[in-house]
Amino acid sequence: MDYLPRIVDRELSERLESAGAVVIEGPKACGKTWTAEQQATDRLLLDIDQAARTAIEIAPDVALDRPAPLLLDEWQEVPRIWNHVRRAVDKRQLPGQFILTGSSTPADDVSRHSGAGRFSFLRMRPMCLFESGSSTGDVSLSAMFAGESIAARNPGTTVHDIAEIITRGGWPAQQRCSVEAARRAAVDYLEQICAVDVSRLGERQRDPVKVRAVVRAIARSIASPVRSSTLAGDAGVDVETTHQVDPRTVRDYLDALQRLMVLEDQPAWSPSLRSKRRVRSTPKRHLVDPALAVAALGAGPRALLNDLPYLGHLFESLTIRDLRVLSQPLDGTVMHYSDNKGTEADAIIELADGRWAAIEVKLGAAAIDQGARSLIRLATQITGPAPTFLAVITGTGVGYTRPDGVHVLPIGTLGP
Repeated sequence: MDYLPRIVDRELSERLESAGAVVIEGPKACGKTWTAEQQATDRLLLDIDQAARTAIEIAPDVALDRPAPLLLDEWQEVPRIWNHVRRAVDKRQLPGQFILTGSSTPADDVSRHSGAGRFSFLRMRPMCLFESGSSTGDVSLSAMFAGESIAARNPGTTVHDIAEIITRGGWPAQQRCSVEAARRAAVDYLEQICAVDVSRLGERQRDPVKVRAVVRAIARSIASPVRSSTLAGDAGVDVETTHQVDPRTVRDYLDALQRLMVLEDQPAWSPSLRSKRRVRSTPKRHLVDPALAVAALGAGPRALLNDLPYLGHLFESLTIRDLRVLSQPLDGTVMHYSDNKGTEADAIIELADGRWAAIEVKLGAAAIDQGARSLIRLATQITGPAPTFLAVITGTGVGYTRPDGVHVLPIGTLGP
């Protein structure tokens, strides 16, 4: 299959010009190796090449003496390679020497140097709709942050299309297969995570039955601010009485899922307010791709269309995934806002330079007015710089700016 260009391609190229080594992190199958190979000159596949692992153990300097950039795929399989790469970077004093890819974060190791000044870290996620070809890209996120006006034709996306897009997911290898084949692949992917990968992290053996139950609990609460104690109670419904899930166990599983980069919480935003409102700090729970939530619950497009409220939560998670991908080149962080007075925003994008935007996500057009009112109410409560823009992201329709200044953006029009 031909390579599908990614937004991080340019980021990788830029970082190879400034750092001795670039570490690409992300969940399995999101395309890290494929992307790295586009710019690497040589490679060592450390997850499958026993000879390469042995060479690094015996003669690391010789193993790393290859044309640059050298790709070290799944480097965490040989954690000691980290310090050898650092020393090689120090010795060569040249940028763009190594690309390291990894689908899990190794446990803290006091013997591993932090890599400060040598390594640049780049996050990858499953493909956004612009990358997979499901968005026209008529509305540029960077242009909106530059204050430009927006207008976009109807991309023709329907609610049925949204259900299929969510079920398919953003995995590069699944973009040209049927929706059912992609759904089956997501089920198998999740089973591998629960039955094998979670227990491979560290020396602790974790119960696959409980892991599956916790993942299903996350899936049912997708895009919601739910605490680990609540997840524990929900997970307990899925297992036998003798297998009740302790909140401490849930926290351990959540940590493992985050280290595998399968779980990516959306933190709460804490701005400066005129009033002494209590800002809720619980993060919203998101699997790295909403297709995993569909797979965890054994659902598919038909089931989602029969449960539109849940489809709305999945659509919000899909939107958060895409906003993370699209805002990363802008040094953006995607958060959410909610306070005890009922004011909220599904997404706050804050850039490193202080600019910010507030976004509500509404699957159906009937809720656009409600979303716009909530955003305007939030904007009037914030001290300091005003938001660069306010927007309601929808599942269908055309892109335009309302008389009150709030943009209406169909998901199928968003681009970088």
